[in-house]
Order: sequence, then structure tokens, then C-alpha cells
Amino acid sequence: MLLTLIQKEMMHHILSIRFIALLLMCLLLVPLTLHINYRNYLQNQINYQESIKLSGAGDEEKPPDAPAPDLEVSKLFLEPTPLSVFAKGLEEALPSYLGMTRNGVKQGSTSTADAPLSSALGNLDFLFIVSTVFSLLALLFTFDAVAGEREAGTLRITLANSLSRDLFLWSKLIGGYIVFVVPFLVSFLLGLLLLVSQGFPLGESDIFLRVLSLTLVSLLYIGVFFAIGTVISTFLDNSKTALIVAFTVWVLAVLITPRVGFLTAKLIAPTRAVQSVYMEKTAILNNLNAEKDAIVVKKIIESSLGTSIDLNKDAAKIAEIREPIDAEYRQKFQEQVEKLDREYQREKKRQESVGETLSRITPTSSLTYLVMNLAKTGKIKRNTYFQTGTRYYTQLEEEYFRGISDDQFATIMRSIQSIANKPSESKKIAPPPDIAETSLSETLRHSVTDLLLLCFLAVMLTTVAFLKFFRSDI
Repeated sequence: MLLTLIQKEMMHHILSIRFIALLLMCLLLVPLTLHINYRNYLQNQINYQESIKLSGAGDEEKPPDAPAPDLEVSKLFLEPTPLSVFAKGLEEALPSYLGMTRNGVKQGSTSTADAPLSSALGNLDFLFIVSTVFSLLALLFTFDAVAGEREAGTLRITLANSLSRDLFLWSKLIGGYIVFVVPFLVSFLLGLLLLVSQGFPLGESDIFLRVLSLTLVSLLYIGVFFAIGTVISTFLDNSKTALIVAFTVWVLAVLITPRVGFLTAKLIAPTRAVQSVYMEKTAILNNLNAEKDAIVVKKIIESSLGTSIDLNKDAAKIAEIREPIDAEYRQKFQEQVEKLDREYQREKKRQESVGETLSRITPTSSLTYLVMNLAKTGKIKRNTYFQTGTRYYTQLEEEYFRGISDDQFATIMRSIQSIANKPSESKKIAPPPDIAETSLSETLRHSVTDLLLLCFLAVMLTTVAFLKFFRSDI
């Protein structure tokens, strides 16, 4: 009986104009979007390789030796990931590189900074198609599942033939869902074949499993909106009213609520701009250098050298006086900068946590966070990138920056060596480390909240639809 009802429901959808619209959307949008985004990834990969070469060539031509505080002596570049064809996520908003300066880590430009107009229109990728287009189509498939039958008078006749209500509703859900996901899966498979023909590394185990996970999560998300549409249909008697309510729910759930969450977070937990923090670090360094210079001069005058100093003869004595003062003020600088960084990171983390929590009211936000992490363009990738930059800066601070002083005597000694054509001893800069890759199991562990939320919504909304339908007066 259930199979017969499912077949009837499937034929009802296949013969409708909605199925034709769905089929055209799938066959046009999914393969074309994947193709365009993969071409964009290949261009980003070329730009990344060129940036690496140019950065390496600059280091070979001019080895860093007592650079200016704002000079970038080395750069950690962000390599684009092939999975960005499915979800661009944060990749275009992240800095293309992290520059290592004596004042701290300096962020390079972003892709969105180069093209602000196009970025204002949003990204057209697989994530957008599933979260926005297919969620709307799912509601259009289900808004009249029960309301349409009730309005036409066929629901009473159907249930009068000793057909249980649960079988009727299951046939509506399963039949409509099968008709919906088959074109989606076919178009997605065509898109993958198109990508593989262009060189996409789908055969790699990690990428294949992530793509499979993306597919399953997308099917779960579509199931959530099928459940939402069914709930709306069971509560309303008129299909036109159900359509208006369904569209309103879609606008709130997909377009408004996720953005309102982060706008509210900015009001609840404001934070400073990153450039403001960088300028504060520069001010701290300048103030400490001025204070250190005064102390060094005072110590030299109080020493046996007096005011008559021969920099060539007394260099060792001056270095002996300066060394403990340098160490003391380096420590002060590090302590103040670390305190500033901790405060800034705490502000950012609180604001983002509030925004995430508020936005997760809707399934669209959970899908977005989950898919971005699976595509290696989300929060996990961003955190790993910045953490790698921080570790690299700490390494350079211990191996290189710590040996550079800005007080006036150090500057004079470097000038004398330059005039005398005595090249100062330059230390080799350690190359930037590779950015660690997060395994799929680790990614799912970080995204378990979003996955459980989608599962909970699917089960809870389906249960509500059945309970309402069982208690309805037909």
C-alpha cells in the first residue's frame, strides 16, 4: 500500500510544472557553477605560486638585516583549496598572506578588498545553491502536500478508504523527497564528472570523503525544509495561504535571521579593528624604545666612559651596558603585546560566539558552517591559518627579532659599519611552515553541533507534522 501511494505521489510531482523547474535549475546551475568555480580556483592557484616565487626572489636579493619595525621580513601565504569550488566560505575574506614584522603579524590584502563590488553581491557556489535555491524549491514541493488535498476535498475521500493517516503522510514525504533529490543527485554527479575531466583530484581519499559528506549533509538540509513545508501544510487549510506562509518562513530562515544574528552580536559584544590593534603595538614599541634610549644614555654617562666616547674602541663596553637593558625592554614589549593580543582575541571570540549562537536558530546557518568546514574554507581553516602565523612569528622573535635593537647607539653602530663597508652579520630567516591540514574526523568533531542541530530539526519538525495531522479534523 505504501509503495503504491509513493508511486502515485511521485507521478503527481513528475507531471507538474514544479518538477520541470527543478530539473532545469539542477541541470543548469549545479554543473555550471562547479565548472566556473574550478576555473577560478585554478587561477587562484597560479596567483599563489607566483606570489611564492616573488617572495622568495626578494629574500634572495636583499637578506633582511635590522629591518624597519614595519618591514615584512617573511610571509606566510594561504594556499587555495580545491574544495573551495563547493563553498568559497571565508577564503576570499582571509588575508592572502601574513607578513612577519618586528611589530607583530601584519595581514596582507584580501580578494574582497580587490573587488568590493562583486563581493557585495555574494558568492554563487554549491553552498549557495543548496542553502538558498533548493530550500525554496523544497518548500514549493511541500506547501500543498496536505493543504491542497484538503482544499480539493480529496483528503476526506482518501482517508475514508481505510487508509491510515501515517501511511498517507509518509507517502507524501517520501514520494516528494525522492522526486526532488534524484535530479539534484544526477546534476551533482554530472558536475563532478565535469570537474574530474578538468583535473579535480576527486580520487584523493580525503577529498572524496569530504565530497560524499557534503552530499549527505545537503540531503539532510533538504529534508529539513521538506519537513518545514509539511508542517505548514498540515496547519493550514488553504494552499494559497500555505504558499504565502512558506515563502515568509523561507525569507526569515534563509535571508534575514542568519544576518540579524551577527548584527545583534556587534551591538552586544563590540570589538576593535585589527588595524587599530596593530597601531597600538607600534605605539607601545616606540614608547618603550624612547624610554630605553634614555636609560641607556644615563647608564653610559654614569659608567667609566663618561661623555667622551669612542664608538670604535668602546663598542664592547657599550654593548655590555646595553645588553641587560635590551633584554628587559624586549620582555616588557612582549608582555604588553601579548596582553593586547589576548584582549583583542577575547573580544573577537566573544562577538563571534554570540553571532554563531544567535544565527543557529535557523538550519541555513548550521548548513553553512558545516559545509564550509568540510570544504576547508570555514572557521577551522581560518583558525589554523592564524595560529600557524602566530607560531611562525614566535619562532622568528626567538631566532631573529630578539637580536635587533632600535636604540640610538645600535643605530649609530650600524651606520659606522655601513660607512666602513663592514657588512653586519645577517641571520638566515627560517622559511614559513606549512599550514596543517585538519582530518575529516576532526572536522566533524568540531562541527558536531551543527550536524546534530540539522538532525534534530528534521526529526522534530517531522514529528510535529505527524502529530498535527493525527489530531486534525478531516
